[in-house]
Amino acid sequence: MFKKILIANRGEIALRIIRTCREMGIKTVAVYSTADRESLHVKFADEAVCIGPPPSRQSYLNIPAIISAAEVTGADAIHPGYGFLSENAEFSRICAEYGIKFIGATAEQINSMGDKATAKATMKNSGVPVIPGSDGLIDTVQEAKVLAKEIKYPVIIKATAGGGGRGMRIIRHEDEFEKLWDDAKTESAAAFGNDGLYMEKFVEEPRHIEIQIVGDQFGTVCHLSERDCSIQRRHQKLCEETPSPALTPELRERMGTAAIKGAAAIKYEGAGTIEFLVDKNGDFYFMEMNTRIQVEHPITEEVTDFDLIKEQIKVAAGIPISGKNYVPKIYALECRINAEDPANGFRPSPGKITNLHLPGGHGVRIDSHVYSGYTIPPNYDSMIAKVIVSGQSREEVLLRMKRALQEFVIEGIKTTIPFHIKLMDDERFKSGQFTTAFMDGFDLTDL
Repeated sequence: MFKKILIANRGEIALRIIRTCREMGIKTVAVYSTADRESLHVKFADEAVCIGPPPSRQSYLNIPAIISAAEVTGADAIHPGYGFLSENAEFSRICAEYGIKFIGATAEQINSMGDKATAKATMKNSGVPVIPGSDGLIDTVQEAKVLAKEIKYPVIIKATAGGGGRGMRIIRHEDEFEKLWDDAKTESAAAFGNDGLYMEKFVEEPRHIEIQIVGDQFGTVCHLSERDCSIQRRHQKLCEETPSPALTPELRERMGTAAIKGAAAIKYEGAGTIEFLVDKNGDFYFMEMNTRIQVEHPITEEVTDFDLIKEQIKVAAGIPISGKNYVPKIYALECRINAEDPANGFRPSPGKITNLHLPGGHGVRIDSHVYSGYTIPPNYDSMIAKVIVSGQSREEVLLRMKRALQEFVIEGIKTTIPFHIKLMDDERFKSGQFTTAFMDGFDLTDL
């Protein structure tokens, strides 16, 4: 087992990893930018190293600085968390080169899933259902138009190196094709340094369902059931739940089997998710694979009583997994609390927290790095807390979440708490009959 792990991340996920390491008797090293000097992950780690100024490229994305911090402190492993360098194949490769274990996928595995066109081809060859579309990248807009006629409109073009909705356009008619194609190419080049595009049939009003998987170094892969991530805005998830109200036991089993097939095809090591779109007929299609821990992993932990961070560390240390597939025993829901003003287009709201009261009680878990007096920097993702509740039924979970949100007090900044409280009362949400288009009809005017 590792003696010391450096956490190449910040905020709540860094604190989450530190807690598990402490329970396992493993020393921790926090790295931080000057903007995060007062963050809890810096205070709770056994050691802390400043790696640069606030901009991410000069700190949390600064590979030489992070490797130097690991060498200076004697860390024998690095946990990347999510975001930043967690799916950076070059970082995984450099860690291996320096004899530091990267707690995550290998460079080869990240590369095979990081390029979405390659990932789709890999899954298709493994027998995992994929959305009809191009076999790899499309070179010209003329070629794309011909394919669009074959698979029928609407279609969606996507950046092969994309994420977060960037480099993505839905095309419903041929006469708008060229403009949207050019827009997507320009945006993907600016965001990712790669303007490669591929195209798929656009599945209208689907559910976004992801399957949590874990694989070890010996070729064994198991799944820990699904999470429903359909409530999202501009392709950014707002809340997640498990089990999904849309899945039958039979569909859950088929999707779990498909996810294992896909992960086994690349001999996947570590925790990851296979993400699917599920249409109204119950047909599902591979969308992408995330080769890292997910923001929403706590709801899976709550319904399976399974510490995913601990499992990541054990797998990285060469310990075999059980091979057992887990299914939810209870229900769980997570709301992402962001420093944003939902009444004003979810505008970011960084600043100093002047007063803070966290909710508690049976079945309530808070993952957060903030405290009263903490100043939220404007340089990073706006998520400041996750409220996770569990219960014996979906109805109980919705009522418990509303109660917890009403107890949650954050003063000095705007947050998404009012939005989530309103969401808990929404009849469409309570019915469980919603799709990824849910937010298109959600009224934000009275928040």
